[in-house]
Amino acid sequence: MAAARFCISRLRAGAGPALSRFGEKSLRTAGRSQRGWTGGAFTAGFAIAAAHSGVRAAAAAPASADSLVTSDQKSGIPQDNVHVGGHKPGDWFKVPELSLRDHYFIVPLDHDKPNGSSITVFAREVVGVGKEDKLLPYLLFLQGGPGFECARPTEAGGWVKKACEEYRVVLLDQRGTGLSSPLTTTSLAQFESPKQQAAFLRNFRADSIVKDAEIVRSYLIPGGEPWSVLGQSYGGFCAVTYLSMAPHGLHHVLLTGGLPPIDDGCTAETVYRACYKRVAIQNAKFYKRFPGDAEVVRSVVLHLAQCEGGGVPLPSGGFLTPRGLQLLGLSGLGSSGGLERLHYLFERAWDPILVPGAKKSLSYNFLRAVDDWFDFDTNPLYAIMHESIYCQGAASNWAAHRVREELGDQFDAVKAASNSTQVLFTGEMVFPWMFDELAALRPLKEAANIIAEASDWPPLYNKKQLNENKVPVAAAVYYEDLYVNVTLSEETAAQIQDIRLWVTNEYLHSGIREDGPRILDQLFGMLKGKYPIR
Repeated sequence: MAAARFCISRLRAGAGPALSRFGEKSLRTAGRSQRGWTGGAFTAGFAIAAAHSGVRAAAAAPASADSLVTSDQKSGIPQDNVHVGGHKPGDWFKVPELSLRDHYFIVPLDHDKPNGSSITVFAREVVGVGKEDKLLPYLLFLQGGPGFECARPTEAGGWVKKACEEYRVVLLDQRGTGLSSPLTTTSLAQFESPKQQAAFLRNFRADSIVKDAEIVRSYLIPGGEPWSVLGQSYGGFCAVTYLSMAPHGLHHVLLTGGLPPIDDGCTAETVYRACYKRVAIQNAKFYKRFPGDAEVVRSVVLHLAQCEGGGVPLPSGGFLTPRGLQLLGLSGLGSSGGLERLHYLFERAWDPILVPGAKKSLSYNFLRAVDDWFDFDTNPLYAIMHESIYCQGAASNWAAHRVREELGDQFDAVKAASNSTQVLFTGEMVFPWMFDELAALRPLKEAANIIAEASDWPPLYNKKQLNENKVPVAAAVYYEDLYVNVTLSEETAAQIQDIRLWVTNEYLHSGIREDGPRILDQLFGMLKGKYPIR
């Protein structure tokens, strides 16, 4: 029998803590099979297309935290082509059934210093073919992350096709990603010290992203009318910051797997305690699906532990250890087809023994696949800034690592393998030792430590504003979400006036990617009266 699916629509109508249930019974139906996504918590939408040329701001500057002009600002749009006010629109181009136009904006690096250094922010406007000049409402998409760009549409499909039936979609590369002054290990190497790197990186959180979005809105929409926002995962976190800081810019807000914890201080420990529990459940599912993999994973762990230095070199220059192997759970445990991908990865773990008595070794195919599993080399912002997204006036101090130590031997891979028990993979966590073992992150180790120890983070959320919110909000909350915990999401929803929740176990974290048209129909239907309160 298929697992029961439940879809609970909830509306919070006042500032009190309680959420009212509406329509739970009538919305229960026979469920579909569970589905997730490939690529982890931080990707959604279409496959990323080929790289595009960079852009630059008005002028280069010395490499300091207050004045660095990042690499993309040195090889793209010349200064005299930047329009007054810092907006450069491109020409329309087409992919099947869609018309697209690129926009470049010059924004302050630090919005509190508008006359200081600037960076480039990139956005792609998308409409249905033939609608280029049609008056349409705008829908801003905020990508998951932190530190990942929007996917590049290659044809009409998924949620984008559905949205373009009624909207002019804006795909924003959040600052530091894609074509928005992308941060890489090499561009950050322009700074003279880790302290300067860290000072620069502090400008790449949700508060700055929202202020960038407001600048983009002011240029794109005649008369400065508000737009609707769709936030996936971390993009939803940014959307809640938007509700806190600039609600006047918002018409509707749609959230998919993206309700953040909003308590003061640092909520990272709370997040990871919940996350480790869900990770353990997902591990159990993996080994139930593929029981033979338990022995294969144990054999790889013991092999790594017995090698010189406790691991083996990776093709990228990194070093694979047992704890590094456990990182495969980041996308393998909570993504669409993730359990299958993890299983197939270990199929090619070992080189065949062609000569009797030859030494057993991990295959190049396997090691290369492990390298390709992660995006830390191309998108290091994710690793450096990940825990800071939970910080308001307090330090994270490597919360995921500290909570893991509280759990004792539960996630000790070598001990589990030695005792012939299941080796548990980890989930969406960043650990300090990753900056030793992953080659692309090594140059950023000291800056990452400075970020982790910083305690003077400005607020990201305004509870009073959220309690009094007047912007209609609809949120999809995924019951078995590995990345954004359902209970914590509901606690946040209880603090947001005029929010309706659709809580479902039909999808994992990536419903917007798997079944985008249906997700949008449900959320917009809740906002526009198609699915009224019951």
